[in-house]
Amino acid sequence: MASFKQVRSAAWLIAPALAVLAVVIGYPIVRAIWLSFQADKGLDPTTGLFTDGGFAGLENYLYWLTQRCMGGDGTVRVCPPGTLATDFWPALRITLFFTVVTVTVETILGMGMALIMNKEFRGRALVRAAVLIPWAIPTAVTAKLWQFIFAPQGIINSVLGINVSWTTDPWAARAAVILADVWKTTPFMALLILAGLQMIPKDTYEAARVDGATTFQQFTKITLPLVKPALMVAVLFRTLDALRMYDLPVIMISSSSNSPTAVISQLVVEDMRQNNFNSASALSTLIFLLIFFVAFVMIKFLGADVSGQRGMPKRKRRGLKKDSQHSPQPDSEVAAS
Repeated sequence: MASFKQVRSAAWLIAPALAVLAVVIGYPIVRAIWLSFQADKGLDPTTGLFTDGGFAGLENYLYWLTQRCMGGDGTVRVCPPGTLATDFWPALRITLFFTVVTVTVETILGMGMALIMNKEFRGRALVRAAVLIPWAIPTAVTAKLWQFIFAPQGIINSVLGINVSWTTDPWAARAAVILADVWKTTPFMALLILAGLQMIPKDTYEAARVDGATTFQQFTKITLPLVKPALMVAVLFRTLDALRMYDLPVIMISSSSNSPTAVISQLVVEDMRQNNFNSASALSTLIFLLIFFVAFVMIKFLGADVSGQRGMPKRKRRGLKKDSQHSPQPDSEVAAS
């Protein structure tokens, strides 16, 4: 076991990094949660005077979850149509819809692209570099590019000879956002999956071919099981990123909270523009809890192992822990694992 002196030395080494993380990450999270329990500044309906707010309990959360608003006479009622809170559940459904569809399509296409880039052929390096170009383009530029493509007189309508209102028709607008997002982020999925494919030993495929395994059997029995850790990590990262989508639908379609492509991040920005910072903090906290829940489920139950040790024999994992403590692993234990 490590001595107290070694533990203390290690603590001093990581203390600066922990302090930076506490300031950069910890403080904004704690501040947002604290603000979410405070009332926004405004007129008190009972006195008619301007107040600075104060402790509001769960009012800001109920505002979003149950569309609970305070009337001009001080009574609690359901928020009228046009209130920002009434767009919460539709925006949440659109966000989840975008996440499921884009991540599914990007995973399938990314796997195909990774399999192609993993093969040995002339110009492979050039293909890998070209594939990453869409991912390297800033999202704002990508959104403007596809906005021009889907314009009423844009390339899509002109080439296909159709007249689809891509920016006003609800399902056409959603399809346009999905297509643009798939074009941009599929290379990211392909890059992470390719890294997993590179870790598969070539001897495994050679042994399978000697045993008479078909290409499909090699893919289902060798490639998929061995690439699963990298694949699930790629799906995890992409899912968390899709849940925070903002700039692509805003620039391509509309920044309005009741647009057919409005996502929950748009509601946060719109609420802040109305100077409702505390209710916006409550919605940000809800988004944070949603992302945390999705990450927990994927890591705990779906096999998204970010540590890279899931699936290892227990003895081998114990050996890794011993190596981290500068303790040599017995040869017998290595042989057994």
